[in-house]
Amino acid sequence: MLWWSNCGEAIVVKASRRGPASIIEPVDLGTAALVPDRDRPGGWTLLVDGVPQSHVDLGDPTYLEFEYMRRLASVIDVAAPTGSPLRVLHLGGGALTLPRYLEATRPKSRQRVVERDAALIALVRRVLPLPRGADLRVRVADARAAVETARDSTFDLVIADVYRAAQMPSTVASVEFAAHIARILRPGGLYAVNVADLPPLAFSRIQAATLRTAFPDVCVIAEAGTLRGRRYGNVVLAAATRPDGLPTERLAAAGRRDAFPARLLHGDSLDRFIAGSRPMTDADAQDSPKPPPGLLT
Repeated sequence: MLWWSNCGEAIVVKASRRGPASIIEPVDLGTAALVPDRDRPGGWTLLVDGVPQSHVDLGDPTYLEFEYMRRLASVIDVAAPTGSPLRVLHLGGGALTLPRYLEATRPKSRQRVVERDAALIALVRRVLPLPRGADLRVRVADARAAVETARDSTFDLVIADVYRAAQMPSTVASVEFAAHIARILRPGGLYAVNVADLPPLAFSRIQAATLRTAFPDVCVIAEAGTLRGRRYGNVVLAAATRPDGLPTERLAAAGRRDAFPARLLHGDSLDRFIAGSRPMTDADAQDSPKPPPGLLT
């Protein structure tokens, strides 16, 4: 039995005596492991250097094992009327969990994925084939560089889940980067970003302040214990290009329905969360905190 923890979520991955075996291969940025999920036929967990990156269920792409993925999916769900296709940019590919979810829930969406690790994407495509007919292209590139060169008003939704060695790099955490994201979104577009943070969530507070420099409407979604600073965990931030552009009631309801219920901070409650935190610029940007020692081993 193999055990890992993923940003506050305990995950048990068991090698089964039946069914497919685990696949472990070197990739460009480390060592990748694809481990079959004994409890879900067609389910796989992707780990890079022992850190869980993604879980995919080939039989049911709408099943999302990781808590933070469900938070990000809730933003996908409110980005347009049910079933309507979207133009989406995914920053960070992993096992392409959310692109699969989006194709299943919003067929004919135009999706573009930016991922730095070419060998990882090749492995994922070989072992976990993508849905046939999906308008989904993967570009091997740095996320910041890809965003800076993207055309204005191109996407309805941008989703960022960019990590290097379990840390969000400073290049995608600054005021300047947020301004580029706002620029490439269409009017009414949404941005969602996953942040892994330590108590007292100083990095998440700074990120909320940073997004407010580029977006007129911002919210934070996270499990209540994480927000109270009890544990290392995932914080999802969502932002809209228009004032009052976030359907916060629907996002809050989705968070309450989750197996690990989430709270949504917006308006006055977000003001209190940010408190005196200052936006982060390229000149002073830092990576997100490292996980606590032993958490991912």
